[in-house]
Amino acid sequence: MNSALQAKANCIGLRLSEPFTAWELLTMTNRSLLFSALIGAVASARSMTPMATIAAARLADRPTTGEVLLLDRPLFKYGALAMGVAELLGDKMKTAPDRTVFLGLLARVMSAGIAGAALAPAGREKAGAAVAVATAVPLAYLTLAGRKQAMARIGQTRSGLIEDALVVAAGATVVALATSARQ
Repeated sequence: MNSALQAKANCIGLRLSEPFTAWELLTMTNRSLLFSALIGAVASARSMTPMATIAAARLADRPTTGEVLLLDRPLFKYGALAMGVAELLGDKMKTAPDRTVFLGLLARVMSAGIAGAALAPAGREKAGAAVAVATAVPLAYLTLAGRKQAMARIGQTRSGLIEDALVVAAGATVVALATSARQ
């Protein structure tokens, strides 16, 4: 095995075996910030889901490689879970604002930034936060357009429940893959 390739893989916490799987080849070159970008996509649809999934992982003793001290505080962990549930419930209300209003975007920036930093390799937290935010904000407009089309077809509550299921599943999957790949 190429020692330079193995050294690069070791830096991002990946153990390579020969022959390489397609996943190993993809992740050894792009993985360092891949999970940060994916959690940013999750934040585009539900602002609190990224932090809630990270909090759930930490509560399940599944550490992330990014050094974010805030994530080790019990108040943050339980608060993030509560905010994630509250957002899922509040989104179905007729008075719920669009995700692209200032406070909605601000929540996405904060949540995506924290979660993106947590899923980035140690020492690359700022880059992970930037990638997650750069993914979350523009995609918020795209996911809003999709939600509005779904609302016109099947209504606010049903479209919201479907979006919730997809987004929570995506967030849980991203965090599960990120934390299992780093162990």
